[in-house]
Amino acid sequence: MAIIEPLRKDIVHPEQNKKYSSSLRLWHWLSAIVITGSLLTVLLNSTLTNGRSNTEIIKTQLAEAKVSVTNDQARHAAHEISDNVWAVHTYFGYALAALLVFRLITEFFQLADQKLIRKIKSAYNQYYITKQNRQLAGHELVVKSLYATFYILLTIQAITGLCLAFEDDVPALKAIHAIREVHGFVMYLILAFIVVHLSGVFLAERKDSKGIVSDMINGGSEAG
Repeated sequence: MAIIEPLRKDIVHPEQNKKYSSSLRLWHWLSAIVITGSLLTVLLNSTLTNGRSNTEIIKTQLAEAKVSVTNDQARHAAHEISDNVWAVHTYFGYALAALLVFRLITEFFQLADQKLIRKIKSAYNQYYITKQNRQLAGHELVVKSLYATFYILLTIQAITGLCLAFEDDVPALKAIHAIREVHGFVMYLILAFIVVHLSGVFLAERKDSKGIVSDMINGGSEAG
């Protein structure tokens, strides 16, 4: 069993499948949409709406139409296009921050056996203390620790993103150049997690945990 595969079975009650609350499922799919949208805006601004590339395109197209513009005018027009895409990226960032707050709130109201911290503690206890179902417990501990790391990365990304969004209003934020660097670096770590997560789900569906995607849609079916 690959270590990155999420488990469908409950490690405390291996005869049962895990259950997922409606609030957790809602958060999961909304976050998938928001993160995908946010990453797509970054990709778009790095390619099709790249300011430097579009500056030359604008100058060339206007020249063909016998309209003369300066480099600064073409650059300004190109940046306007890019800025519009970044505005959409910012809105996705606001949505991500709101979803993180929602996830934090729902964690307090989850059933005890569905809380992330409880799952990590349970896996830790089974692996290191009671030493029952150690293979499953060790696997669950790794997977849930990856999820906890992902939450931390999302939090850092949301905080740095909000700092960048409001840096024009707060001069002190604009002076901290590391914020933009951290924001960009964490994006790559989030991309790495997404690749690992999707790979794990794909492997799980093909092997021991078939049905795990449908469980995240319908809440988890009874073990058959």
